[in-house]
Amino acid sequence: MTTISTTRYLFFFQYFGTKYRGVMTVPLKQPVLGVQNYLEKAAEKLQLPTPIKFVISSRTDSGVHALCNTAHVDIERKLGRPAFSEEVLVNAFNILLQPEPIRILGVRRVPDTFHARYSARSRTYVYRVATGCYYPSEIPVFEQNLCWVTRRGHLNISAMQEAAAFLVGAHDFSTFRSASAELPVKSPFKTLMRAEVRPSSGFLLHHSQKEDLRFWELEFQSRSFLYKQVRRMAGVLVAVGQNRMQPHHVKSLLEAKDVMAFPPNLLAPPHGLFLKEVEYCEDDLEMGTPEKKSS
Repeated sequence: MTTISTTRYLFFFQYFGTKYRGVMTVPLKQPVLGVQNYLEKAAEKLQLPTPIKFVISSRTDSGVHALCNTAHVDIERKLGRPAFSEEVLVNAFNILLQPEPIRILGVRRVPDTFHARYSARSRTYVYRVATGCYYPSEIPVFEQNLCWVTRRGHLNISAMQEAAAFLVGAHDFSTFRSASAELPVKSPFKTLMRAEVRPSSGFLLHHSQKEDLRFWELEFQSRSFLYKQVRRMAGVLVAVGQNRMQPHHVKSLLEAKDVMAFPPNLLAPPHGLFLKEVEYCEDDLEMGTPEKKSS
């Protein structure tokens, strides 16, 4: 009889999403893998009694980045072996993940009732837009694949802010869901806590040779989102900022409650999107009994 102790941890991690097929694991035969594939490959090198499975809190698609995503894992240790400290796990994983653009920001021991996805109180996404240039090559090299170069004039921020106000609150977001089927089908009712539109300084903007270059940020917060909802909202708000739509059109799209009512070619590209933060209630993170034991 071998006694095993199991400890649950919450991992905070970030990644540059351009080279990955999203965050979720995909079959190893695929030419492009997910971030989770690399996390679990790194975990294999720890030679634990049972392979680690990362339970991801927030799905991101191909090309989408994360400033901070989260996942929980259960790590088993044989009798007499102490649980790993948070610092040891952070350092070990960051060494084992090299040279992938994936970094562990922190680790925290959590109760075994905690769930990275279902315990989340909110998720915040930021969408970045660049204006004032026609070709993507005109932006600083450090901004490549980190923003949407719209190739049009600067944005009408006041109109975008007016339009964004229609999105805030509890709505049926059927018009803003992906046309591709979600299995299982999710409820289209979501509550958007925040939708902000603001200018941004950009990264190393002062090194750009384009004097007219400007950056903008669209930030959305909700407990959860529909598949591609953020990119659809961002695309519509940018269209409003370019005066191709009026703010009241956003209200009309919400009232339509029909995915077919979404205007064609307004889905914002993935590379401008960042998962910024996943928030939890501190009470859910507090440890009660630190370990559970099984024989």
